[in-house]
Amino acid sequence: MFKHILIPTDGSKLSEAALRAGMQLTREQGAQVTVLYVMPDYAAMMYGSAALMSFNAEEFDKRAQKEADEVLQAAAEIARAEGVNCKTERVTNISVNEAIIKQAKDAYCDLICMASHGRKGIAGILLGSETQRVLVNSSVPVLVHRTVV
Repeated sequence: MFKHILIPTDGSKLSEAALRAGMQLTREQGAQVTVLYVMPDYAAMMYGSAALMSFNAEEFDKRAQKEADEVLQAAAEIARAEGVNCKTERVTNISVNEAIIKQAKDAYCDLICMASHGRKGIAGILLGSETQRVLVNSSVPVLVHRTVV
């Protein structure tokens, strides 16, 4: 049924649960899978001379790349354990949900499988939800894996 599944991850335990579920689905469907890590583009949010003085873009990029390496390596290990060939991608974007939607379209994915942190009440309103934004804006179907913690 599905041919190419995109699984965005941020390295959290909830994302890991969605990653594992997505890998099982990938294996069952005989599909391709791409795991996506979106690095925040804090440089795009920085402005003013004080911010520019204290911001070291090279150091920030080095840390972001290291974190992406660790998260994507863990995802590749989960894929191997499931017997699934896994492609990994990383992008930098100020908007995580826009990056997820763009990657799904660019890679011709026919499903996005992602976690929901399940925030409710005021926390959900104030913090928002990348998953909710993807659900609202994506033309690619989204499967939400929810783990209650």
